[in-house]
Amino acid sequence: MEDEYVDPKNRRRKTNITNRHHYVVNNFNTVLDMQIQEYERRFNEVTTNLLMRMNCLSPCNSFSAFNKQNLLDLAGMYPYDFNIDEKDKLKYELGHYIYNMKDDTRFANLNGVGDLAKRMVETRKHIDYPLVYRLMKLSLVLPVATASVERSFSSMKHVKTDLRNRMGDGYMNDSCICFVERDLFQQVSVEDVMQRFQKMKSRRQQL
Repeated sequence: MEDEYVDPKNRRRKTNITNRHHYVVNNFNTVLDMQIQEYERRFNEVTTNLLMRMNCLSPCNSFSAFNKQNLLDLAGMYPYDFNIDEKDKLKYELGHYIYNMKDDTRFANLNGVGDLAKRMVETRKHIDYPLVYRLMKLSLVLPVATASVERSFSSMKHVKTDLRNRMGDGYMNDSCICFVERDLFQQVSVEDVMQRFQKMKSRRQQL
């Protein structure tokens, strides 16, 4: 690795760098910088704070990640789902919730927030702690919504090309839905689509 690096495209020219420098600096560090930039683009400061606060709901290691203030801040990120009175109630509800969860052996050895939410429904704890359960549902829905948005933007690259750059918003939305949910639309037969259009209005010819 300490030998001089030989450029395969021009073996006669001296590079004045070692093999270690080439593979570590020119290759490994470059790829690492690209990955860091991609992470920073996908997970900005707001998203990072949101994910860190969501982690406080995790039941792993006897709810070791639980942080009351972080969960209150998480509820503050959803102003349309928690009003001022509910935020005050959530503060007291979280205090009773964490002691109850740690003392109840039925909530031991859970793997994630999804398992915790299922166990709360099974034990009817979601009725005793409705605000905490609402916070769990929001945390579980967020990754799905984020992935759906990214899928939609990715599909736009295939739907709205240079040859179809003047389509209206309505037609583009319909086309994106067909592209994103193509597995579902593959179950619909052509005959059903033709009958659907035929029944929409009277036509001169039979489809």
